[in-house]
This record gives sequence, structure tokens and C-alpha cells, in this order.
Amino acid sequence: LCRELSDLETQNEQMLAQMNQLKETEKSCQELLERYDFTEWEITEWSEQRAVFNFLYDSIELTVVFGPPIDGDVFGEDPSRKIVSLNFESLLDEEKAPPSSCLVQRLIFQFIESQGCWQEKCPTLYYLPQVLHDISLVVSRCKILGEEIEFLERWGGKFNLLKTDINDTKVKLLFSASTAFAKFELTLSLSANYPSASLPFTVQNQIGNIGEEEISAVLSNVPIGYHYLRRIVSLIHQNLLQDPR
Repeated sequence: LCRELSDLETQNEQMLAQMNQLKETEKSCQELLERYDFTEWEITEWSEQRAVFNFLYDSIELTVVFGPPIDGDVFGEDPSRKIVSLNFESLLDEEKAPPSSCLVQRLIFQFIESQGCWQEKCPTLYYLPQVLHDISLVVSRCKILGEEIEFLERWGGKFNLLKTDINDTKVKLLFSASTAFAKFELTLSLSANYPSASLPFTVQNQIGNIGEEEISAVLSNVPIGYHYLRRIVSLIHQNLLQDPR
């Protein structure tokens, strides 16, 4: 009996070890998926002197200027080849673009400018894939935010959302519901790290008793992450604008 118990313990230890190994493998696979699932860039030029990449429907251009080629590097793609400069340029026509597109562009350039000198982050070709990945992550998240705002502009009425306005990097949401005898404007301050952090906000009450305390209670129940803005609007509608207060 003791021997059987010992064998069972050994088998349990082996199974636990296998489970831990599988968890580590799953984690590695997830990291790989996250790393390569955000290819938001396209190469529009690759010459001996430079490479040009476009992001976000050709509205952002990154120009990478190379240093002299390494001896023996026929194609100019040696990872140790120096990068002289990285320059980002907005190609968006802000006068013709919708406000949501202008907001997305501002947030992306907010991130780009917050990183300081990109040439220091990317001194050689070896670091270029990581730079493209980092920018792609921000572009992907901000692009989804733009789609969320367009959704609310179109279907906001279903959530008692009367109006959606954009001012610089702030979104103003005007809610109105006669059944709840409430009308108020919620202003959310957005940044390039959306949706990985909670959003600072202010509330301007116009009719009824809904203020910062009530909004704060709702927002505390909305986890950050995918479609954060849409879920905020949906929960405000569900919790504050359905029944008379």
C-alpha cells in the first residue's frame, strides 16, 4: 500500500510538472501571437539609402534613413547596419478627415513624441522590427478607439447618447433620458495608452441628480480593455438611465 501511495505521489508530481510546462508553453505561444498579430505597417519603399513604411490607411509615414552598408552585405539588410534617422510624418488631411480620425492621429503622435529620440531606440536594423511592432500596437488600439467613436456617433441613440463631440484628445458625451429625468455631459480624457488604463473624467449636470459620484460608481465596474469606451456608455445607459431616479 505504501508503495502504491508513493507511486501515485510520483505520478501526481509528474502530472503537475507537465501541467506547468504546458502553461509555460501556452504563455510563450500567447506572447508570440501578441508579438506578430499587430502588423499595422506596409513597406512602400526599400532602397540602399532608406526605407519608407505607412501606417493607418497611409495616413502616417515613417522614413528610416540608413547609414553606409556593411562590407559584404549585398542586399543592405545586415542587422548591424546603422540607422541614421527615423522620421514620422502625418499625411492626414485634417480639414477633410472626420473628427474621430483626427483624434486617433493625435493620440498616435502623442505616443511617438513621448518616446523621445527614436534613433537612440533604434540605432541599427536589428531594432527596427521591435519599433514597427511597438508602433503597430498603439496604431491598432487607437484605430479600434476610432471605430468605437464612429459606432457611438451612429448608434448612440440606443444608449440615450444625444451627442458625441471631440475636442483635442477629449471626448464629450451628452446623455439625455426623460424616463430617468436626467441630462448630463460626460467628458473623458483619452491618451495613447487607451484602453489599458482608466479614463479621467468630469461631469456637467444639466437636469436631474446624476453627477461625478454616480458616474464614478458606474465606471468602477467597467474593466479596462477591448471596447472600453463602448462598455462605459452601455453601462451608464443600463445603470443610470433606465429607471426614474
